[in-house]
Order: sequence, then C-alpha cells, then structure tokens
Amino acid sequence: MNIKVLIISAAIFFGFSAAAFSDNNWQEYRCQHFIIYYKDVPQDFLKSVEEMAEYYYQEITKNLGFIRYENWSWDKRAKIYIYNDAQNYIDEGRQAGWSHGSASFSEKIIRTFPTAAGFFDSTLPHELGHIIFREFVGFKADVPLWMDEGIAMYQEKAKRWGVNDFVRKAIEEKRFVSLKELSEMQLNSNTDRDTIDLFYAESASVVYYLITEAGEYKFVNFCRALKEGRRFNDALRSVYMRFKDLEELNKAWVTYLNN
Repeated sequence: MNIKVLIISAAIFFGFSAAAFSDNNWQEYRCQHFIIYYKDVPQDFLKSVEEMAEYYYQEITKNLGFIRYENWSWDKRAKIYIYNDAQNYIDEGRQAGWSHGSASFSEKIIRTFPTAAGFFDSTLPHELGHIIFREFVGFKADVPLWMDEGIAMYQEKAKRWGVNDFVRKAIEEKRFVSLKELSEMQLNSNTDRDTIDLFYAESASVVYYLITEAGEYKFVNFCRALKEGRRFNDALRSVYMRFKDLEELNKAWVTYLNN
C-alpha cells in the first residue's frame, strides 16, 4: 500500500496571528460555526465546505467521546482560509511544500486549498481534529506531536485502514521508529518524504491502538488527565495501569501489531 495515498500531511502552528497571513483581498462567507475566507472560489464549493465543516464539528467531538464546553458561535467561530491553489497556499500561507493543510490551535484557524487531495474526507476532518482535540485538552497540555497527528489522522475514516500494515512492513524492514524516538522527531520543510510518511503512519497506528484496543472510555480519561495538567507519562500511567511509561506502551503496541 502506498502511504502517500493513505496520508494527507499537515503542518501545525501555535503562535501565528491571522493578521500575519492576511491581506485586503479576502472575502468572507459566514455560517453557524465558521467564517470561510476565500478569493477565487466558486460559491457551490463554499457551500460544500460549510456543510462538511458543520458536520465534522459535531461528528469529531462525538467520535472522540469529548464533552463540548464552549460553542463556536459569533466571535468564537473557527476560521477557514482557502487559498486559490497549492502554490498560493505554500507562498502566501508560508507552508511546507508537502503540506495540504495546517491548523493554528489557539486561534481556531485552518489553512488549505481546493485541490488538496481528499479535501472533504481527509484534509478538513484532519485539521478540525487538531483544533477540537486541543480545545479539549488545552493548548499547554503535555502532548507529543505524534499524538496530535494521530488524533487528526483518526478523523479520516478512510485512512485508518492500512496504517498498521505499513508499520508492520517498517518493522520487518528495520525502519521502525520507537515512540521515544517518534516523540523527539521534528518535521519541517527539509524533512524527507519517507520520514514524514513513517511518522504519520506510526502516529495514526498507535492512537488507533489506544482508542480501539484499550477502549474509548480510557482514552477519554487519558485526555482528561492531560487537560488537568498532568505530564504525559504520568497521565498514561494513571489511566492505563499496565503502561508504566512510553516504553511499555511501545512494547504493547508492537506486540499488538505482530499478532
């Protein structure tokens, strides 16, 4: 299976303000929970973005088992910037060449472009998954990048299947990266494609394992512990009793894959 078909890569930004990326040419399309900014995008496409964004707004929260504490209404609506094309997104949006979408958690901003592969079933739920997850656990929670990306990947229903096979192959070919190593990885515009593909596949696989094999109820409690300010390993140990640390989780996950 080609992981390039399986994964839509995304970039994450914490501190950029909307003003840093904006100019006077953006037009606005307002709906219940979103403000869509666009330039040369057809109205029927904007309507489809509205419909799918509103659907995922409800679906992702339900999917993760989270309780929504605050509605995205009026001045708290999320913002979606739709650039004209991939090059416009890379240049004006200041994105990596391999990225199809990006999310700024604290500002609830998504940036993408119409021809992003799997726009409606991959890019949109992926980026909304980032924001909704961080809204629940908090922007200062001790969360490694792989968990952020794994949560976002889990929202792409069609992309859940196949990642385990990809990681199994990486284990067989001695390319597998442990969770400790995965936690230390930093992705940027210079990161090679094979490394990016492996990072996303492993991230999706381990989160899928935590949610499906260990149980959704425990996963929600784990996220709640992170929300309360507990360090990652402490939260992991307190909820998943058999995982003393990241290494123990790694062993259990690899055993699950091998079986």
